[in-house]
Amino acid sequence: MEVLLLGIYSFFVWLIFFKFKWLPWNTTSQVIVITLPIVGLTALILALNAVAPSSHDVRVVKYYANMSSYVRGRVVYVAEGNKPLRKGDVLYRIDPTPYQLQVNALEAQLANSVGSSKELEEQLSGSVAQVAQSKSAIDQASSRVASAAADLELATKRVAQNRELVAKGAGNRFDLEQAETNLRSAQSAMDSARSAEAQARGALAQALAGERQIRQRMGAKSGGEWAQIAQTRAQLEQAKFDLSQTTVVAPANGTPINVQLRPGALIATAANAPALTFVEDEFSVIALYEQNELTKVRPGDEAEIVLETLPGEIIKAKVDSIVWAQGQGQVVNTVGLPQTGAAGPPPGRFPVKLSVDPKFRDVFFAAGARGNAAIYTEHVEEIQILRKVILRINTKINYLILKLH
Repeated sequence: MEVLLLGIYSFFVWLIFFKFKWLPWNTTSQVIVITLPIVGLTALILALNAVAPSSHDVRVVKYYANMSSYVRGRVVYVAEGNKPLRKGDVLYRIDPTPYQLQVNALEAQLANSVGSSKELEEQLSGSVAQVAQSKSAIDQASSRVASAAADLELATKRVAQNRELVAKGAGNRFDLEQAETNLRSAQSAMDSARSAEAQARGALAQALAGERQIRQRMGAKSGGEWAQIAQTRAQLEQAKFDLSQTTVVAPANGTPINVQLRPGALIATAANAPALTFVEDEFSVIALYEQNELTKVRPGDEAEIVLETLPGEIIKAKVDSIVWAQGQGQVVNTVGLPQTGAAGPPPGRFPVKLSVDPKFRDVFFAAGARGNAAIYTEHVEEIQILRKVILRINTKINYLILKLH
């Protein structure tokens, strides 16, 4: 662009001083003619760099995922590498046989546990009923003991009364013998009632012990289920999850890159040993700027991008955000004193994230593509046309392949 402006300026100098000779070509005019473009171009370039800063380091960055398996096993299928896939498409599949067998075994174990729990529940119901029956028997025996105690107390009084009457000669011996017989009967009934109460209490203790034993066999409840069933069901869910993990699918729209995995390979579960790398279609465009170039840049400013992989294309964009942080702003966490060195490092650049216009979203942006970009601020918009012209010249130059072989 500068050469073009100098060419136009030279043309007018030729017309004024040599073609039409409107002004004399002397020392004064020569100094002015030489000085004017130097000062003008310098001022123009400095102003342009401030109100429409450009970057010669633009990068297309894509997200990627190192795909590894949650389970281990022998690979039976691998998708073709470097071919685009949709979200949910199969990347590779591990032999599911051992995991399916584990699921089958746990399903059978769960059914057995459910059947056993129903049997134990029936036994528990019987044991609870036996406990209730034993408590009822204790209540009846306690009532009999109380009744026998009353009869015994009455019989004891009758014997005492008859003995007193016989001793005074007011009673006969037959009544005394009858009272003593009644007393012995009352004592026998009392002993029988107490024995029945003891037997009932023993039966209650035995029924409670049986109930506790059954409850111990069934275990505690978790989530409304007996612990053994809940544990088996949890193991079954884990086994089903492991079975589902034998098929690894694409986490998003993208492409598996440089696929070296082959059927027959044994996959381990180590996170630091991925099976393949998956590059998503989603991307970001990052432009790196010197620190003093961003003083007038604000989010939402218009921008244009030129990539070497897309010669002739002008990609419209907007400033999404400025990452106001970089490595020089962090001090290494160490117990030693900071090493400043003989000379400080050069100031690092700040990245600017550019949001590509939606109408260019279908254009293929290769991960790692490089190019140029320009941001058009809201200041001195009249001279920004020069930056646009320069950028369009650069995208045409990208057609040139400067190689000698």
